[in-house]
Amino acid sequence: MDRDHILAIDSGTQSVRALVFDPGGNLVAGCRVPYEPYVSPSPGWAEQDPRLYWQALCKACQALWQERGVHRERLAGVALTSQRATLVNVDRAGEPLRPAIVWLDTRRTEGLKPFGGFWGLVIRLAGLAETVAYMRAEAEANWIAVHQPEIWARTHKFLFLSGYLTYRLTGRFVDSVGCQVGYVPFDYKAQRWISEGSWRWGFSPIRPDMLPELVRPAEPLGEISVAASKESGIPAGLPLIAAAADKACEVLGCGCLEPHLGCLSFGTTATLNTTHRRYMEVIRLFPPYPAALPGAYSLEVPVLRGFWMVRWFKEEFGFREQILARERGVEPELLLDELVGTVPAGAQGLVLLPYWSPGVRFPGPEARGAIIGFSDVHTRAHLYRAVLEGIVHALREGAEKMERKTGVSLRELRVAGGGSQSDAAMQITADLFGLPASRPHLYEASALGAAIDAAVGLGLHPDFETAIRRMTRLGRTFEPDPGRHELYTEIHQQVYLKLYGRLKPLYEALRGIGLTGRPE
Repeated sequence: MDRDHILAIDSGTQSVRALVFDPGGNLVAGCRVPYEPYVSPSPGWAEQDPRLYWQALCKACQALWQERGVHRERLAGVALTSQRATLVNVDRAGEPLRPAIVWLDTRRTEGLKPFGGFWGLVIRLAGLAETVAYMRAEAEANWIAVHQPEIWARTHKFLFLSGYLTYRLTGRFVDSVGCQVGYVPFDYKAQRWISEGSWRWGFSPIRPDMLPELVRPAEPLGEISVAASKESGIPAGLPLIAAAADKACEVLGCGCLEPHLGCLSFGTTATLNTTHRRYMEVIRLFPPYPAALPGAYSLEVPVLRGFWMVRWFKEEFGFREQILARERGVEPELLLDELVGTVPAGAQGLVLLPYWSPGVRFPGPEARGAIIGFSDVHTRAHLYRAVLEGIVHALREGAEKMERKTGVSLRELRVAGGGSQSDAAMQITADLFGLPASRPHLYEASALGAAIDAAVGLGLHPDFETAIRRMTRLGRTFEPDPGRHELYTEIHQQVYLKLYGRLKPLYEALRGIGLTGRPE
């Protein structure tokens, strides 16, 4: 029996999935184990027991072995992808010292002493003092060191969730270059830990010895240990091949190797990503993230609450759809899609600025959401359409910034993530961008991207170009309507792009009053 199947493990925000792929990118079988995204002991906190992620991983794998067509003896190797920016403190035995701080956490460490000396002067002259202060306040390591110094003193390694799960699988403190997304001293241009003497070592109390060894995507992280095999059922000795964080793997799983292919991710955070071989910062001081393609960069524009806003709308305004969905045995989102279809493009003048969560550099930390254009004709349906259109307007604005920086125009869009299952969202995307928007052939694009990394690393395909050609293809494509695109472009240029600038003084006034919208 050929050893040509790949086990891809995707540890997301709400569930872990264990999936087996063949060399053609076909899903042989998969199992999903859901869990609570986080617990919130205090307002704004988002934490989770790291052991829960490992237990769910093992449960998903054990269920997978019972699925038809799954033969463990056919597995050539394993790949792991996970949610980004979720951090775990462990002791020398690899045991967690506190709950993981999940990426949705909004706690901040105020009152940190500003940078002084030469670097403080450089930062001030560059006009970046507020940005750097904001980033330091957001850094999880600073909060732990200030508020739980006894935990920080006992911390042997400070790991992303990917590094923690890799340790549980292999017994080694090692992680993929492609998983380093967060407030850690990582050199995004060189794709390694930053060199000695950099000001970034003063950004937080993290020391070099607290960080794991790094390897590039498609290179081996280690082998599945006997202990991990006993708990998960994954055969001991199988190679664990480095992949990347979930967004980066999603880009690869959508086949977006070239910069003219835009990968939209319609998840809790909505993003636009393009892959480049050259380092560029679309927003100054905010680097491109490591791609799942070794040595490449993933330029990204995020909308922080993105398709979380669909859930917000459903919970706050969609009670009727929730009741009807239970009665009909369908998902509420299907009925919300029908709601969108009753309203014309442009929502009859209702325009939404989707900054329900503030940014760091753009939009700035003062940003808030806004809806303008209300009249007596507007209904819940108009509001829901404005939500979808506002998210896509923000992504288009990001695409325009990216095109100006790179000189490369987008020619096609690939769309993944939960929101991509909405036909209404897909058509709005095609119409607003004026570009064909396609779903990948598999919903599990992130896991497929991890499997592609493993397929190349294991030699099942000779290179990434071959792997992409054989393992990815398009699903349904939504073509833009020229008339709707013209209308959207007029709204985008004459209204949407002017909103933030006009409202920024008012946002700053609210911030000065102390009405930030953030939990204290």
